[in-house]
Amino acid sequence: MGTRARSAVVAGLRGLALAVVGFAGSVTLFVLTVLSLAFVLLGVGALTTPWILDLVRHWANWRRAVAAEWCGVRIPAAYRPFPADLPGGVLGQVTRCRLMLGDPATWRDLRWLPVDMTAGFATALLPAALVLYPVEGYALAAGLWRVFTDGTHIGWWYAFVPVSGQGTALLAALLATVFLGVALFVAPALLKAHFQLTRAVLVPADGELAERVRVLTDTRKDAVDTSAAELRRIERDLHDGAQARLVAMGMDLGTIEALIEKDPAKAKEMVARARRSSADALTELRDLVRGIHPPVLAERGLGDAVRALALRLPVSAEVGVETAGRADAPVESAAYFAVSEALANVVKHAGADRVWVDIRHEDGRLRIAVTDDGRGGAAVEAGGGLAGIERRLGTFDGVLAVSSPAGGPTMVTMEIPCVLS
Repeated sequence: MGTRARSAVVAGLRGLALAVVGFAGSVTLFVLTVLSLAFVLLGVGALTTPWILDLVRHWANWRRAVAAEWCGVRIPAAYRPFPADLPGGVLGQVTRCRLMLGDPATWRDLRWLPVDMTAGFATALLPAALVLYPVEGYALAAGLWRVFTDGTHIGWWYAFVPVSGQGTALLAALLATVFLGVALFVAPALLKAHFQLTRAVLVPADGELAERVRVLTDTRKDAVDTSAAELRRIERDLHDGAQARLVAMGMDLGTIEALIEKDPAKAKEMVARARRSSADALTELRDLVRGIHPPVLAERGLGDAVRALALRLPVSAEVGVETAGRADAPVESAAYFAVSEALANVVKHAGADRVWVDIRHEDGRLRIAVTDDGRGGAAVEAGGGLAGIERRLGTFDGVLAVSSPAGGPTMVTMEIPCVLS
């Protein structure tokens, strides 16, 4: 019962926060979007609309991240990626405006805003009301009724109970107990219903299969391009690094063979140099292999590999792992390098002092959250590190959600459908 009561109270407080913050945020963004779209015909809106739609996407992505974290409701994002050769300046803004307005996901976001500030507000406030409203009933029974009545007339109504004295105040307390009992059992479900309403609006219904095929086609192309680029990198690193050292070492050995009887001291010096070259070549090969697939990942799994990664960070890091098995090697590799890129972004851009990595497997999905206490403002932009993570996850039908308000904190949530063995 203690666990149930705790869950109900948490659901009520979260619902209250969502009702207040969600209503204010959705109303503000809806008004700004309508005004900006109205000014598109004047030309000014083509420059402001991309910025405002970016804010709408961040707002929707924050709600996706909260839905997954609080209630386990997955709301995939299906935004079309921007081309890598997008121009800059005014022309780039106009092009971004055209692309974003041509994306069906943008219009789903805009349709969701009025729903969120009406039905969403009500469904978020309901669990809060069930949890907090009984407090008023108990306060009335404790004597607060005297403030509202002189003992002869009805001075206050608690729900449908008219409170005019201590007897009716005790009835109000009894009704408050009924409300509290209902809250214990339904408040978490009501909060989950709020997020399911959000999912029903944000997830495409008509043409979902066609959109899915398009996304898979794009991610397959990204995967092929990434694999080709990785092969070229490996070939270049081998040619410029280990191969060059091995060739030089072979030449040194030939020279040693000619000098070993004529000039033993010189031959000994070159043997030492050849030994150093072999050690350097071995180090480069190990680094190359680690960049392809870290040995600790293959031997000990994703959790230990991320812990080893965190130990090398210049900021304080905590890693929590709750998995009962291991995913397939390609999934683990994609998740490892996605976390590696997210941590690299924290070190380079966030200005953070601490970072937390949470890895768990729930409902057939590997879920990873990377949170830092930095300056915030992170966004998924074409050519950026987060866009690369999104493409990497998309190959496995995974999704990325970013919540990064100005001033922080930043939470990057990654999910990949998979089974553990």
